[in-house]
Amino acid sequence: MAGQPLSCRASPGGYGYGGDLGGLREREFPRLRGITYLDHAGATLFPDSLLKAFTEDLRNNVYGNPHSQNISSKLTYDTIEHVRYRILQHFGTTSEDYTVIFTSGCTAALKLVAEAFPWMPEGSKQPSSRFCYLTDSHTSVVGMRGITASMNVLSVPVKPKELLSEKNWLPAEEQNCTTPHLFSYPAQSNFSGTKYPLSWIQDIKSGKLCPIKMPGKWFVLLDAASYVSCSPLDLGVHQADFIPISFYKIFGFPTGLGALLVNNRIAPLLRKTYFGGGTAAAYLAGADFYFPKKSMAERFEDGTVSFLDIIALKHGFDVLEKLTGGMEKIKQHTFALAHYTYNVLSTLKYANGAPVVRIYSDTDFSNPDVQGPIINFNVLDENGEVIGFSQVEKMASLHNIHVRTGCFCNTGACQMHLGISDEDIQRNLQAGHVCGDDIDIIDGRPTGSVRISFGYMSSFEDAQTFLKFIVATRFSNSDTEIPFQSSVTKLTTEPVPDDGTYFKNADKLSPRTHISDRELGNNSSVTVKTVGWQPAESESESIRATISETAVPTCRGDGNPITVTNIFLYPIKSCSAFEVTEWPVGNQGLLYDRNWMVVNQNGVCLTQKQEPRLCLVNPSIDLKQKIMVIQAEGMDTISVSLEENTGKEAVICESKVCSHRVKTYDCGEKTAGWFSMFLGRPCRLIRQCPDKKNSMQHKNTKGPTCATSISLSLVNEAQYLLINVASILQLKEHISARLEEPLEMEELIRRFRANIVISAPESFEEEEWAEISIGALRFQVVGPCSRCQIICIDQQSGERNKEVLQSLSAARGRKTNFGVYLMNQPLCSSFPDTLSVGSQVLPVLKENTEIQRPTSSEEKCSG
Repeated sequence: MAGQPLSCRASPGGYGYGGDLGGLREREFPRLRGITYLDHAGATLFPDSLLKAFTEDLRNNVYGNPHSQNISSKLTYDTIEHVRYRILQHFGTTSEDYTVIFTSGCTAALKLVAEAFPWMPEGSKQPSSRFCYLTDSHTSVVGMRGITASMNVLSVPVKPKELLSEKNWLPAEEQNCTTPHLFSYPAQSNFSGTKYPLSWIQDIKSGKLCPIKMPGKWFVLLDAASYVSCSPLDLGVHQADFIPISFYKIFGFPTGLGALLVNNRIAPLLRKTYFGGGTAAAYLAGADFYFPKKSMAERFEDGTVSFLDIIALKHGFDVLEKLTGGMEKIKQHTFALAHYTYNVLSTLKYANGAPVVRIYSDTDFSNPDVQGPIINFNVLDENGEVIGFSQVEKMASLHNIHVRTGCFCNTGACQMHLGISDEDIQRNLQAGHVCGDDIDIIDGRPTGSVRISFGYMSSFEDAQTFLKFIVATRFSNSDTEIPFQSSVTKLTTEPVPDDGTYFKNADKLSPRTHISDRELGNNSSVTVKTVGWQPAESESESIRATISETAVPTCRGDGNPITVTNIFLYPIKSCSAFEVTEWPVGNQGLLYDRNWMVVNQNGVCLTQKQEPRLCLVNPSIDLKQKIMVIQAEGMDTISVSLEENTGKEAVICESKVCSHRVKTYDCGEKTAGWFSMFLGRPCRLIRQCPDKKNSMQHKNTKGPTCATSISLSLVNEAQYLLINVASILQLKEHISARLEEPLEMEELIRRFRANIVISAPESFEEEEWAEISIGALRFQVVGPCSRCQIICIDQQSGERNKEVLQSLSAARGRKTNFGVYLMNQPLCSSFPDTLSVGSQVLPVLKENTEIQRPTSSEEKCSG
């Protein structure tokens, strides 16, 4: 269907909260400028006024330990009790019916239920208990079966269609049995946003609906963590027995605090074995005597509760009500955005009529009572093949769009919607895929999906930005129109009728695909730096001959040798390259390659993902003077000694690079001040400690090695990264077709931040190699490098260009592999090894040419 182009227009009238959502975002969420945050189901964002009110409270009051009896402690105790009341009020109930037990989060609340529920184990005189849970449940719910199994209680998974399809009545005589059973289900699926009927609570408790035919009394655990983030829950009407929640899902702050709301009618039945500080009315240390406190909350809150975080909740409720007018308005607002986005997204088509996305949903997004503000999908190509979620997430990051990918801690829903069998899950595990990694396609089938979710401060512009991203990345410039139109109407906070007539007066939208390319600036030429370092010559030729005998080179029809054309090292991780014509090789790779890195005030490594300006920092190594010189435009030149500082004055700290834990030491206040001034944020320069006992073992290393372990510097994955000029040339053709001004070869080479650049005749033939030798050095190829958005950064200007990653993904069949990782196999020789430009490269083909993936689940960047 043809229509008008998708354009970024003013949001419809009546939209937001009192028509001032833009002002609200500007005042409360200025950090969202330029960012489209669509992971509110993972964690919503806190408003500035919440923190301001909370910190003002802390500055003006003294809050002591609530277990003490002094004035400040009494203030804390009374404030906590007020917050309990406020929580119950928020959920439409009182302390007469429910008790609030504070926990560290929803997961801890679920664990508490599993441990305290009055299970009747197998082998008892009366019928045993059952723990039933909906398969569309969070991992933390399914994990309760580990505790029930230890108590000799059977767990039974129940599929949603089994409960939705028919009513299983429990005979009256079986309802008289007192054996307690527990059924858990989510009020809202965190995978798809489906809202399951709250009427199930009463139906199951009354025996009108049974998860399984089993005599006994059923209790209901309603997992409300996802639901209450954007929807009102009235426990006065829907009286579940247990309701676990996490407050950061509602307010964004504080994190690490949740609660279990317990129906007081079941409270006397709950069991507890462990008792911590504050839970005992009396106990004996020398005898087995313990008497619990009378209060249900005090009995189950072991130790001192996180009382300052609990006090923050009061301000969370106050601010949320003030900004939005309440949960009903949030429900309507967020659903309106999801409804609009779903309607547009579901009608996007390629020129051949194939859908652009496959949406995983149980509803048609017509009613906010059955659908939350979550859209789960996979992007498809023109042939209907799934584009891996990892690639979609990388592309979204280029557009500053924050999404969630994977299975979202809900394997049951992922299996149900994606058609993944139990056997598939086990085979995928054997293939190296684990929850949370970026292995998105196995045997041509997706292992997960993409999820977007809206929060109370989400805007119409957020939805439009996301839709424009899908359009821009799925359609080429040659496409003039996208055949879809939307039947949505203006967004309001009025109740949405169930008959689907809502939105019918909106402007119809159809996007026109125009991918705007940022023009590249002029790049200054790069001077090749040479270093006057010469290796000893003894043994060199004999070892080269030994390698040549074992490493049989690939046969070439044209007889042209493969040679090294460029050598780069990166003394400071993620900073500019230092190019040389020859360089010594150490036991961690090129000498001084990525020995230093820049960290923020919390000690977290900074890369060009967060700070593109790092590429403008130019470090160089002077081996004669034994210093590293650091330069940047507009800054004074500074130097750092190459001598390792391991004295008592060195500040030793532990850092993390991807999954590797390393010991580092701080390089002092002078360099910290230099980097902080250049980057405009507090940061420091740190260096890896030389402690060989902390050398990192690499999983992929095989074959002969020296007696000493192969270790890594501050690299992400391997000692070296190699790229092929022929591969760059092929990619350049794809990129040039999408840009008005094609990128120069030198610029492209620098974007891929390799250590070794070679000139092989065939593009991507390096991925078929098992080993290579360069001069007297021998390397094992340990896997391809899966690229991230750093390759989109011009290494001379720090500017971004999305086309590079998009072109790479298109050229490589929806994958972003480019270049291969190498690990050095030391020769244990008596002379220092060196790597030189012009050296011949002798490759050995794999026996099985299937490209192996690196074992780490971390995203492989060439930082």
